[in-house]
Formats: sequence, C-alpha cells, structure tokens
Amino acid sequence: LQQRLNRKTVDAKAMQAFPAAVIAYDLLAQDGEDLRSLPLRDRRKRLEALVAEHTGERLHLSPVVDYADWDQLARLRADPPVGAAAEGLMLKRWDSPYLAGRPKGPWFKWKRDPHVIDAVLMYAQRGHGKRSSFYSDYTFGVWTPEGALTPVGKAYFGFTDEELKQLDKFVRDHTIDRFGPVRSVRAERDFGLVLEIAFEGLNRSTRHKSGVAMRFPRVSRIRWDKPAREANTIDDVMDLLDAIESGGGRIAKA
Repeated sequence: LQQRLNRKTVDAKAMQAFPAAVIAYDLLAQDGEDLRSLPLRDRRKRLEALVAEHTGERLHLSPVVDYADWDQLARLRADPPVGAAAEGLMLKRWDSPYLAGRPKGPWFKWKRDPHVIDAVLMYAQRGHGKRSSFYSDYTFGVWTPEGALTPVGKAYFGFTDEELKQLDKFVRDHTIDRFGPVRSVRAERDFGLVLEIAFEGLNRSTRHKSGVAMRFPRVSRIRWDKPAREANTIDDVMDLLDAIESGGGRIAKA
C-alpha cells in the first residue's frame, strides 16, 4: 500500500494493483454493547462469527497460531506462517480484557530479530531539537558491481550519545562536499565508515535508485573495525529481498 500513500488521488489502476483490505484482530463493541471487559476468548468467538457473516476478498480474520511448547513458538516467531512481512508474534492471554494504552502483562509483542547489513556512510545532515548541533541523520549505501556506492536508506537513531559525538566528528573531519544542509562524506573502497544497519523489512521501490526501500532502519553498531570494501553489495541486498519474498530469509553477512 506504500504505492498509494501521500497521494491526493488514487486512480483505478493503482487501486486494482494495490488493493486495500481489513484484517480483523479484535471486537470491542457490537450492536451498541461494549465488549472490552469480556475476556479475549469470548471477544474472539464473536469476531469469528461476525467475519463469517461478511465474507469477501477485503475482510480477513487474523490467524491464531497454535503451538505445543516455547521452542515451537520461537521457531514460529523466526519464520511466521503468515508471511515474511510479519514483524513477529503477538502473544495474548485468552482471559485478558481489552485495556486502553499500553498495559504490560496480558499482551506481549515478540518481534523477530531484525535483518542486518553492513553499509557505508555516504551523507549526513544535522538533526532536530537537542540534536540540531550534531550531524545525526545518515544516508548509507552498498557497493554496486561497478565498484560505486548506491544509497539504500537513511538512519536517525540506534546509537548512544557518546557514539553520536564520534559520528559527528567523523562527518566533520571527512566532509568532501556540501549540498545545502547535507554533507557528503568521504566513502571509498579503501576508506570509509561502515555502519551495521538493522531493519524490519525490504520492499521493491521504483522511487529509489537502488530499487529497494528499507523498513525502520537504524544503526545497530558502528563498525570502526571493518574496511569499507568489505561492506555488503547491492546484490546481497537483492538476494535478501528475494529471500524475504519467498519466506523470510536472513542475509549472510559480508
């Protein structure tokens, strides 16, 4: 559905190519009756009956995952049966009411381990608020077969305040060009800063030169120890995308 976001109008061709649908997870009220105090088990039965009355291609019931023990549940978390786009599993007590906000205890989101690649810092821009004096917004890239870098994403968080100071100093010391508020950082096969990037998923994109868009990228580690030439390639990223689309694979680090 990202192809339909941020558009004033969506034509019939786009709606047909990227159809919207509803996935029902819970039922909070029905025919004027507040169901939030009922246990999840009872709300689920009512939800299943309601969805069964409205069969169609645009309304789906969220699947319930059965498991025998925690080991099996851990395997399901790593490779969800509903597809690679899933972030993980949502664990809910059958006897839990629906509570507003983010109460701890009855429900728990058990997310998958993120995908990880090593990329090279290419550009940096000042942050906002308390980070406005630091270069804290980073564009990173991976190697093409021609030996050049192509940007594959941006990251704004994931590092400590001390690491931010180190990154800011690196940007200032190794700026090679400026484009308005953006600094171009020296990034060559024999010199560059490698960032370990964690992210939740990949999508194909015609809006990005690399052909991919990352979901929730962040800096998980600064690889001061790793030569820039050993960062991942665009072929690695496309292989990962193929694996995700076919069943949720993980990349082999370069």
